[in-house]
Amino acid sequence: MALAFLAATPATAQDYRARVPQDEVIYFVLPDRFANGDPANDRGGLKGDRGTTGFDPADARYYHGGDLKGLASKLPYLQKLGITAIWVAPIFVNKPVQGGPGQQSAGYHGYWITDFTHVDPHFGTDAEFKALIDAAHARGMKVYMDIVANHTADVIQYRECVGASACPYRGKADYPYQRRGGVNGAPINPGFVGDAVQTAENFAKLTDPGYAYTPFVPEAEKNAKFPAWLNDPIYYHNRGDSTFAGESSTMGDFVGLDDLMTENPRVVTGMIDIYGSWIDRFGVDGFRIDTARHVNPEFWQAFVPAMLDRAHAKGIPNFHIFGEVADPAAQAAHTITAKFPSVLDFAFRQALLDSVAGTKGTDVFEKLFDGDVLYAQGFDTAITLPTFSGNHDNGRFAWFVRKAFPQASEAEVLQRVLLSNALLLTLRGVPTIYAGDEQGFAGGSNDVDAREDQFGSKVAQYNARKLVGSDASTATPRFDEANPIFREIASLARLRIAHPALTRGRQLLRAREDKPGLLAFSRFDPVTGAELVLAFNTSTAAITRQVEVETRSARFHPLAGSCATTASAPGSLSITLPPLGYAVCAAETQK
Repeated sequence: MALAFLAATPATAQDYRARVPQDEVIYFVLPDRFANGDPANDRGGLKGDRGTTGFDPADARYYHGGDLKGLASKLPYLQKLGITAIWVAPIFVNKPVQGGPGQQSAGYHGYWITDFTHVDPHFGTDAEFKALIDAAHARGMKVYMDIVANHTADVIQYRECVGASACPYRGKADYPYQRRGGVNGAPINPGFVGDAVQTAENFAKLTDPGYAYTPFVPEAEKNAKFPAWLNDPIYYHNRGDSTFAGESSTMGDFVGLDDLMTENPRVVTGMIDIYGSWIDRFGVDGFRIDTARHVNPEFWQAFVPAMLDRAHAKGIPNFHIFGEVADPAAQAAHTITAKFPSVLDFAFRQALLDSVAGTKGTDVFEKLFDGDVLYAQGFDTAITLPTFSGNHDNGRFAWFVRKAFPQASEAEVLQRVLLSNALLLTLRGVPTIYAGDEQGFAGGSNDVDAREDQFGSKVAQYNARKLVGSDASTATPRFDEANPIFREIASLARLRIAHPALTRGRQLLRAREDKPGLLAFSRFDPVTGAELVLAFNTSTAAITRQVEVETRSARFHPLAGSCATTASAPGSLSITLPPLGYAVCAAETQK
């Protein structure tokens, strides 16, 4: 796909603090899998085998050695890619290894937190995190932290489940707070009127956590967590494993992880203190909030405004908070019930999978964008949603393409990946690139399979996979700026940044079909009203169509692909697209 030359204003020339969330192009990275700047910290300062240190670069489930120094060293690479904001997976101190016999794995991903106040030694030091942020800011780039308030590492155990393979969820009806071990148990917690009354006075009466199970902390881990209040089981739900449905969705242990009782005001103030401190100390630019839908909405109603206030006091006016609500049908509701300013757009990803990595019609995007009215502020909220094609939990886009089209040539797979990036980088929302996608990583369908090393891997299953658009493998460092996917993302990112119509502009559907084929939109400059026409072909046949445009849009020039130079008639433009191709056409407005 040929892209027109673009002289965009680089991010370094801009006041990064003044940029609103939709002005960004985000890059999501797991530090452990990106670049290893200091091999001395590979074992996190721990001694012993991988069961103690968590380090085994040949096993996909363990630490591989990437760190914050490595990430900082690659800022020039990311800037060439057109990235303006880096979303970093959790860097807090983690339990190095957890899991029962035969089920052990390491906390390389960062979601098994024990100390919420410092950087995990596997990734470096607090000072190195500050150095990364300062270096990014010097380049006009933002840094978003990935944070967790739903759970901690798995430390608390239940007497009834010791030695068992599972610990079934025990709900409030059968195991009420005022009885030990069920409705027929001994009275406990007198005067506690339930978790719906979220006052300090009420929760002061919740003193015994043994209403469902009998929780205990192993002696060796009595003081494993920090701040110290996190070591007390009274601040957790202690009801067993979540089924991810109904009541258990917000009160069950997430795959065994200790589920915080976020209804308790002490937990609310504690988490506000923890994450407010990261804003104060490091000047980060935003938070992605993990497992957001597994926390009661009242917690977020208190937490989010507190974080925004803390950021504003630090001189950060456009602090971006977006929650992970991994359910396309529920994500909009959380901007109202939980009052999230923004959420990750899983619905956008699904539309990409259905159309470009699937066989549904382009009308899936009509249904998607019709739903923008459901967000708290309608389109003004929708335009701030981070959009993505794949991630570290749900798999990479290229994997789904190959699964859906097993007979497709590698050239077709590449074209579908390029087309998905064109949609991602030009439509409403905040495009989010998952580290490695720009190098053609094809990954797999789940978390471990989609977390390849970019600095040269020793994992056999990673190195055996064919990359998209390259004959190389992950066995060697993958920072190739000549890769066709890298070059396309870089060009489209700069195109996006140069045209406010693509970051802040209104979006109008122009054409869609109930089968693979044409999809077209107009986007409008928020100041001048100038029109950009975006046209995409999701079919494997060339197409020529008439697309409605503004009657005052008389002449056009291409920003990507090819465009007719003049309108066919007032209000109509002829669009010709190759198979799986796209075009971006800028109108010259007739006065």
